[in-house]
Amino acid sequence: MAGYRVGRVSEDIKREIVAIIRELKDPRVKDKILTVVRVDVSSDLSFAKVYVSSMSGIDDAKEAVKGLTSATGLIRREVGSKLHLRKTPELKFIADDSIEHGMEIFKKIESTTITSDTEE
Repeated sequence: MAGYRVGRVSEDIKREIVAIIRELKDPRVKDKILTVVRVDVSSDLSFAKVYVSSMSGIDDAKEAVKGLTSATGLIRREVGSKLHLRKTPELKFIADDSIEHGMEIFKKIESTTITSDTEE
């Protein structure tokens, strides 16, 4: 039962953080196309690791993480007020390159299918 709650809370936190990121005015965050890949919440719901990725690469994701880290207090307060949790988890933002990696794999698959189509 506890695993179900942790999963549900992590998805709720992810949804709220995505909405909050859209409203931030920090130029390190505002001008970038960011995606919250996943949120890992500890079993006692006191800590949460938020993995952030950018379409334009890991360098933009690292820059955005600096902006998000400086806005952690605001983000945590907003998440707590929207989700009505007894204790709002401490947020730690981590840059992730999974979107960039996924795009590379997609390009490789696409190039192999194009070459196989031309051979027929």
